[in-house]
Amino acid sequence: MQPDLPRPCTAPRPVPQPRSLALQLRQAALAAALLVCLAASAVAQGQAQAPALPNLLPMPNDSGFAATYSLAGVIDQTGPFFQSLGSNGRSCASCHQAAEGWTITPRGLKQRFERSGGTDPVFRPVDGATSPHADVSTVHARRRAYSLLLNKGLIRIGMAIPAGAEFELAAVDDPYGYASAAELSLFRRPLPTTNLGFLSAVMWDGRETFKDAASSNCVVGTGNCFAAIAFDLADQSNVATSTHAQALAPLSAAQRAAIVSFESALYTAQVYDREAGPLTAQGARGGPVALAGQPFHFGINDTLAGDYLTHLPFDPQAMTLYDAWAGPSATVAGSAARPGRLSPDQRAVARGQVLFNTKPIKITGVGGLNDDLGLPTIVGSCTTCHNAPNAGDHSVPLPLAIGVADATRRTPDLPLYTLRNLATGATVQVSDPGRALVTGKWKDIGRFKGPVLRALATRAPYFHNGMAADLGAAVDFYNTRFEIGLTAAERADLIAFLRTL
Repeated sequence: MQPDLPRPCTAPRPVPQPRSLALQLRQAALAAALLVCLAASAVAQGQAQAPALPNLLPMPNDSGFAATYSLAGVIDQTGPFFQSLGSNGRSCASCHQAAEGWTITPRGLKQRFERSGGTDPVFRPVDGATSPHADVSTVHARRRAYSLLLNKGLIRIGMAIPAGAEFELAAVDDPYGYASAAELSLFRRPLPTTNLGFLSAVMWDGRETFKDAASSNCVVGTGNCFAAIAFDLADQSNVATSTHAQALAPLSAAQRAAIVSFESALYTAQVYDREAGPLTAQGARGGPVALAGQPFHFGINDTLAGDYLTHLPFDPQAMTLYDAWAGPSATVAGSAARPGRLSPDQRAVARGQVLFNTKPIKITGVGGLNDDLGLPTIVGSCTTCHNAPNAGDHSVPLPLAIGVADATRRTPDLPLYTLRNLATGATVQVSDPGRALVTGKWKDIGRFKGPVLRALATRAPYFHNGMAADLGAAVDFYNTRFEIGLTAAERADLIAFLRTL
């Protein structure tokens, strides 16, 4: 009898009978990756956790396969990152799964819920439920209590309006009856604990991004200097353990250092696309190995001030992974004399990269850009905000309000907060005040950082609140929000590119 396979391990799309070496290699790669997936799934279903995972172990997703490369040589699963250091059975790995881009996804969470009846450590009322007071006494009750976690992969963050804030909570509509000025409920996606070497800010609202007057990581023209990311991550590891794992004592310095060292060595990216094939074929530079060697420094290719080290102006051609697929032909690996034919799907990826770099976008109404610069309209492209070369986040802290948390996009499963400006009496409604709950500033309402874009295919849904179920929905948001005017063909190409990151 054929085994009942978990959904992430469904067999790849059939490949035509091989008529060339390239097709034979492609078919072999798919078969090998499926076998690895089945082995990993067996471990996930209750067998003992392996002490280490090999580098470049392919992990399946809807677009193909992703893999993680660790500078340590293997992915050691025995350290503090995988240990229960709190009081509720959780570890860092409870919310940061290797098979899910080092975060969590609804698909994986639903599998864990069904296997455990909703008692897996990730399901804890403190932040996994819609309210810490939610009924979790039965499987049915737990399914209801953990609905946002199961359906959108959202963790509840409880934060109060800070003392001295420029605004107050005028009204709250919380479908779960818990939120108040003393503790707003903010439902957010856990950010990946991989590709951290490209970060300029930690957490969606930057609350773990600390200033340091002695640092050299200073935003040009502002006087704002920031601590090294390793310092931020060390504090974040301790805060996360005390809150999410409900630890009774702080982590030791050695435990913090071990967690930061482990996660800082990880690089994750898509390695195989179901349409375009291997993402290192014919000169392409996809995958985590090339990513691990990608140069990055604070302020690299900054949109406003140019590169902080080279002093070159901002270059919108920030994504160059598939330049080799942009021409009429490519070279078969290992033979400089044999021209290889690019497939239509590879050409689509290359066209999508060009769109990402160059498609004109009239940026309007973005808090943190238009208002701070005093420019009603800024003509840019995707790389205006995703300027870190081949990583896709912003190379200096730049939280932006693009409208994701606006009342017009609030869904009934999220709270709605009405905030009142204490000086002017003006009000605004948002599902999440964002950075304003860190700074207390009115202008920061609804501002969030942009995440690193690599390994996007591993971690749907998208945005801090999981409002985009897939990459198509994410592209549609930007297309509508900024009236970009993508044609159907351009939309398809852009999605094809994003899937390969």
